[in-house]
Amino acid sequence: MRFYVIAGEASGDLHGANLIKALRTKSPNIEVRAWGGDLMAAQGADVVKHYRDLAFMGFTEVVLNLRTILRNIAFCKKDLLDYKPDAVILIDYPGFNLRIAQFAKAHGIRVFYYISPQIWAWKESRVHSIKANVDHMMVILPFEKAFYARHGMEVTFVGHPLLDSIESANAPTVRADNLIALLPGSRRQEIKRMLPIMLEVARMHPNLRFVVAGAPSIPASFYASYMGEADVEVVFGQTHRLYREARAGLVTSGTATLEAALYGLPQVVCYRGGRLSYLIARTLIKVKYISLVNLIADREIVKELIQDDLRPARLSGELDRILDPDGAAQMTADYAQLRTLLGGPGASARTADEVLKNT
Repeated sequence: MRFYVIAGEASGDLHGANLIKALRTKSPNIEVRAWGGDLMAAQGADVVKHYRDLAFMGFTEVVLNLRTILRNIAFCKKDLLDYKPDAVILIDYPGFNLRIAQFAKAHGIRVFYYISPQIWAWKESRVHSIKANVDHMMVILPFEKAFYARHGMEVTFVGHPLLDSIESANAPTVRADNLIALLPGSRRQEIKRMLPIMLEVARMHPNLRFVVAGAPSIPASFYASYMGEADVEVVFGQTHRLYREARAGLVTSGTATLEAALYGLPQVVCYRGGRLSYLIARTLIKVKYISLVNLIADREIVKELIQDDLRPARLSGELDRILDPDGAAQMTADYAQLRTLLGGPGASARTADEVLKNT
């Protein structure tokens, strides 16, 4: 069988790689062509577009890069027809993937969607496109099954693939008293806005050791341009080690917040977007929280500092709070309940079963 897998971000590359590995375990002779990254390539996928060339964030950034996005869509459609896969597997990345779903469906290609777009937060109308063009949706958040049921669509809850990644790491958690992990995001726009604030907090805590988890698609020189005199190290390929060894983390909203929680890392969630993008988003987004941790729990487990609330003094105070043993203990207890909600490991294998069974 031949599969065409599309992921547009680092997290999609990780989950796509684990899915390809599971597919090969169950069906060793499959062929995979993909849009993704180095992790998918390591699992034998022929990666034709790297996600570092695809990640445009926010309303204004998308508009500024619209010509590139349209060229990528046209290339993908042609490549899809030339490859003639038995099925296309779409991983999140909705602005792009929903267009490809419609195209693939119109050309008789079976469409699987793994990791639902967050249409329960905004653009709920996209559910009609999903119903029309997706043959099988596999969701990873427990409340998504009920959401789709309200729209007359049956989906399969497979559990969260991050549990697979953490279990496969099979490494002990040993926290260093003075180590603080900084995760300013995986895109240049995020890092540009978040890292200077995090570095200011580092300057306010000279007794602590701050380490930045560098994104694989961002060169070291980009981080260096923000460092100035800050005594802060940037490391690459060691994010999961930081989750295990840091005493606390300052984490940009996104998949990293859930990763940190599943590793038991006390954290403060940070987010600051472009002014126009934020004002538009505030009128459209319908959820109470922005972090996956709080969304899944449906209550505040981790503090979220958003936009104007994300100031060095405020962030420093929240860091002090989670460094306190009582604050850290409460967050750790809340994380245990979160893991229960997400189910056990095996999401990649369950998703592979669904794909192979329904192709």
